[in-house]
Amino acid sequence: MGLHRRLLFAVLTVSCVLIVYILALTLERPLVPLYDLIQRASGVSSEEPLHGPSNDAHLTFLPPVPSSHPDRDVGNLYLMHHKVQKPLLANETSKSRSDDANNKTRIDTKRPTVKPAQPAKPTDPSFIGDSYMSADVPPQTGCPDSIRSRVGKTEFGARFLESIPVLQWARHVTPEQHWRLSHYPGAHGWGGIDYNTLVETLSVLNSPANWQMLDNWKAAGNKSECSRCAVVGNGGILKNSQKGKEIDSHHYVFRTNGAIIKGFEEDVGSRTTHYTFSTNTLMNSMLSYAGDGYRGPPVSKETRYVFLPDHDRDYLLMKAVATHTLVDRGREKGKNPVKYFGEDVSAEKLKMYHPDFIRYLRNRFLRSTTLKSKFKNIYRPSTGATMLLAALHTCDQVSAYGFMTPDYKKYSDHYYDKNYHPVGFYANHDLRMEMNLWQQLHKAGLIRLYMHN
Repeated sequence: MGLHRRLLFAVLTVSCVLIVYILALTLERPLVPLYDLIQRASGVSSEEPLHGPSNDAHLTFLPPVPSSHPDRDVGNLYLMHHKVQKPLLANETSKSRSDDANNKTRIDTKRPTVKPAQPAKPTDPSFIGDSYMSADVPPQTGCPDSIRSRVGKTEFGARFLESIPVLQWARHVTPEQHWRLSHYPGAHGWGGIDYNTLVETLSVLNSPANWQMLDNWKAAGNKSECSRCAVVGNGGILKNSQKGKEIDSHHYVFRTNGAIIKGFEEDVGSRTTHYTFSTNTLMNSMLSYAGDGYRGPPVSKETRYVFLPDHDRDYLLMKAVATHTLVDRGREKGKNPVKYFGEDVSAEKLKMYHPDFIRYLRNRFLRSTTLKSKFKNIYRPSTGATMLLAALHTCDQVSAYGFMTPDYKKYSDHYYDKNYHPVGFYANHDLRMEMNLWQQLHKAGLIRLYMHN
């Protein structure tokens, strides 16, 4: 009788499970496998937890790539985190491949020995995106001794892209480019900026002057075959340097952020042809250095304003500057750009770095270990570094002044500091890496870096 009761109980249990399962199907409720239900009812535990980690938990699935996507040939961008199987050899069976995957060498006297598959090399994470738009921007000079003609013979030859667009303008805004660049946040792409805002703001950059850094080279009637650019940082090394006349003697003079000129002309010069900034660094400079005499960007007939687009704030301010209207929305809503750039500024005087260029500088010249830390999303080349490397890509000859050198502790943070202030280091820039890069470029003969003897 005991055996009959146990069999009857088992039959009833399975019947109940089947009824519950049929009801669940009828109600379209999420199901667990029938086999697991039976195991649970019979008190048998599964070898794996029902909702435990699967073998695919480490995979990151990215959006499908359109066939026309510019990054379509960059395999590591879309295969990241996936194991790449090596191709099956003509004389290799599928079993030998399986053995290889288990790091075992298959030895067969009838076939050549197949080496174990090597672990796949680490691939770049998705936010790197080392693939860029190509722009056909012919050189503006016929300089026989330009940086472009020499860079291939240096250690930087493999990194340097002559066709990288340094500046963006109206014709760069297309749905395809927006889709591509929306994957990269901050200064490295158009992530978080909707397409309509880009069209609305970048449409004002619609003249050749907007995509040529040295837009007035021919009009200026320069007799020299080579364009010479002075790139001036704000480092304390310039204090009492007496380099002002030398700086002003260049065809073009680049400055950035809190560039205070009045009262320091003998050391830093007086001209500014290109002023690089982001809306954030501009506003912060006006707050932080007001006591030292900084009132805003340099204003002159020859000054061009080069925006570094860190947020949508930069696009909105740039549009307001070009149209002589108040900023219509965002953090600077209601502000009058005339206050910063003067009455005479025109759209032809405005330029904006291309996000591909910023990402390219980060990936190929300033690939900091910060990219492996929790600060990777805010890291970018400093505004001064972007300015200097932009000159490297657009000028024939570049001299750099006021940039950090290995003896930086001898000098205050800025040349206009009334008292000594040590250089500050922050997570969003790698200033030591930038300092080492300037030394390498100087040693390679690509820039002439001002250093104290």
